[in-house]
Order: sequence, then structure tokens, then C-alpha cells
Amino acid sequence: MSKRRVVITGMGTVNPLGHDVESTWRAMLACANGVSKTELFDASTYPTTFSAQVKGYRLADHVPQADLHQTAGRHCQFALGAAVQAWAQSGLDSFVNLDHTRVGVYLGSGEGSLDFSNFVSLLVDAWKDGKVDTRRWAELAFQRMNVHRELEQESNMVVAHLAAQFKIRGPAFNVLTACAASTQAIGEAALQIRRGDADVMITGGAHSMIHPFGVTGFNRLTALSQRNDSPETASRPFDLTRDGFVLGEGASILILEDYDTAQARGAKILAEIVGYGSSADAFRITDQDPEGDGAATSMRSALADAKLTVDDIDYISAHGTGTKQNDQVETRAVKAVFGQRAAKVPVSSVKSMVGHLIAAAGATELITCVLAIRDQVIPPTTNYAHPDADCDLDYVPNKPREAKVRVCMSNSFGFGGQNNTVIIREAGE
Repeated sequence: MSKRRVVITGMGTVNPLGHDVESTWRAMLACANGVSKTELFDASTYPTTFSAQVKGYRLADHVPQADLHQTAGRHCQFALGAAVQAWAQSGLDSFVNLDHTRVGVYLGSGEGSLDFSNFVSLLVDAWKDGKVDTRRWAELAFQRMNVHRELEQESNMVVAHLAAQFKIRGPAFNVLTACAASTQAIGEAALQIRRGDADVMITGGAHSMIHPFGVTGFNRLTALSQRNDSPETASRPFDLTRDGFVLGEGASILILEDYDTAQARGAKILAEIVGYGSSADAFRITDQDPEGDGAATSMRSALADAKLTVDDIDYISAHGTGTKQNDQVETRAVKAVFGQRAAKVPVSSVKSMVGHLIAAAGATELITCVLAIRDQVIPPTTNYAHPDADCDLDYVPNKPREAKVRVCMSNSFGFGGQNNTVIIREAGE
């Protein structure tokens, strides 16, 4: 039996450049930047004092019955706003014959952020004779901890909130494979539809790690840029002077549907998902395979799944974090897969403008691929000024480029050696 075709019928996003898809896209084509001094907590004594934050977002302005999500974490609130946008664009909100048992959710969602002030106060008040008095800790914890807010730390809670918002009763999953999570979620959601387990999937990712624990961890890994004197130019993928990524936050959601189902209800098809590949580096936990074998395997698998060749790819949306190793490895992997064509395929990283949204990064970048196909324009890699001999591809530097774009490849690579690639093509018969 032939596999069912999977199409995209809705998209939504909340990120440091905008609270919806169109404002985000306009900002990217204007080479805007979402990086500034960190305001979510006092980071003035940290090695990195800046980040890409979502500003001015209020759940009640974007989500009907927002009071139902009072305990939702910051990343979950972004996901709800993005999902409402995507659901409305798909037209499913007015489709009266929708079978909610045939609709599922598959997200790449990060953990919720801890209530650090309450946690630290509990430690201080339970401290006795140089250690935590566990009996006192338990007594205070039962008095002060909000069980509902503590549950929001579970990474699947965003799935639960979205299912409740849209009365979804089909398959519900969450995957947390670091920076590759939302690309993996989209690929796996497409497989749910292909094999007939669902007709519609809400998919994408959400994350917010701009808090003391998140920033401390990435600083300890020396993964973050420390360009504190010029935050707006700190995210510079593939540039010789890059010194790490810029931590961001946000959510992006896509609605995937079976092609025949979407056609039957007259939905506007934005693009088709034709290929998905996944692999593991089997190397180190925090370092990529330096030869890029895992990343190359992911790309080759997606091409094989799509029944396409490298000659069919018009644009590669790079993982492109701005760390020394990632950008070199991704460049090597592209060259290994594409051979002589590698120098001719435009490659860009929108993380240069929006920052690294961790679990939400891949979904955000796939949305830009859909828009690149729609408008026949490739978003740029900004802050690119110093070529690196080890990164010698066409990175679409510093301004968008009009181009014929029919098929796009989007890459995401995560800590632990997770590699995921999705290929989309223009809507067609």
C-alpha cells in the first residue's frame, strides 16, 4: 500500500522577532535582530549577559479562554499562541465534521523553568549544620510548593495544554532531543499521518531556557557567545569570528494533514513534507562527530525518503548555531552529501537574527522554508563579515536573496548526537 501524502495547512510562531508568522518574516527579510540585554533575570555577573527574548507577549491577547492555562509555563504560553494561529490558518476551527479522535499532537517541547526563588528560599530555610535538613525541607515544601506549577516542569505538559485547547483525542507525544527536537517531532508526526494513525497532527516545538540554570549550563559548556559589548552582532553563524550561539526562546507550530483529507475540505495547502531522515552520531555527548558522518546520514536518509537527489534541493536551512564546531561539521556534512553541487546550493541560518530557540528552533526554521517557497526569497545569514576557510559554502550573507525555490531541506542537530532533517516542496498536485 502506498504511503499517504502529508501537507502543511497551518503555521504559527511566537519568537523574539515577532508574535506571528508574517511579522517574523518581515523582520527576517529586513535583517532585524532579536538579541538584547537579558531582562528575565539579573545576568549582569554572568559570562553572557544577553539573550534573544520574547517581549510584550500576553497569553490573553492571543488565546481564547486563556484562564484555562493559568499554570502554564512560559514556553507553553508561547506554544498556545502559536497553535491558535496555525489552527485558524488551517481552517480546522470552522470544519464541523472534524473527527477529533483522528487528530493528534506531536511536539518537541523542552522542560518548564523552575521557580528558582521559591526553590532557593526552601534550601536556605531548611539548611542546618552545613546541610539540608530533609525533614524540615519536606515540611516546608508541602507548605509552599504549588503542585500544579510543579507538574508544569514535565516536558509533556505542553502537549496536554494543546490537546485541551483544541479537544484533541488522537495520539499525543512529546520528544525532547535537545536542539533537534521539533524537527524530529515534525518528521515523526508526518509518519503518523503516512501510516494512517491520524489525519491531522499539531506539531512543532516550544522552549524557554533563559533562566539562571539554563544560562549557567550553557556558559559552563562554553557554548554561548560572550560578545557582551555587541549583543546584536553576537549570533554570527559560519563567520570566522563566531564564539558561540545566542540563547533564545519561543514556539512554532505547524498543522500537518493527509493530502486527500485537506483537499476534500478545500484547505489551502502551504507545502508538502516529502522527506524525513534521522540519525545518531554515536560519538560524544556534547560534541558532534567531527567528520559530520551522523549529519550526512540524516540528510541522505531524508533525500532517499523523498526520492530526490541533491540536484533537486534549492535551499538548505542550516542548523547553523554559530559555535566553532557545529558550523564546521555541518559544512563538511553538506559537502559530503552534495559533492560538487554543495557550492551552488544556498545555505543560511536564521539563528543569526532570532537566536537559538533550542527545542523550538527546527520548527521555526521550517516555517521560514515554507515562506521561502511562497515568496521565492531566501532569508539571510546576518552578521557575516569574516569568511572562514573551513566554512566555504554560499551562506546568503547579510541580505535576503530572490531565487527559484521549490524544494527546501531543513537540518537540526542536537546535544547527544541527535540529527534530524526534513525536506519540503511547493504545494502541487
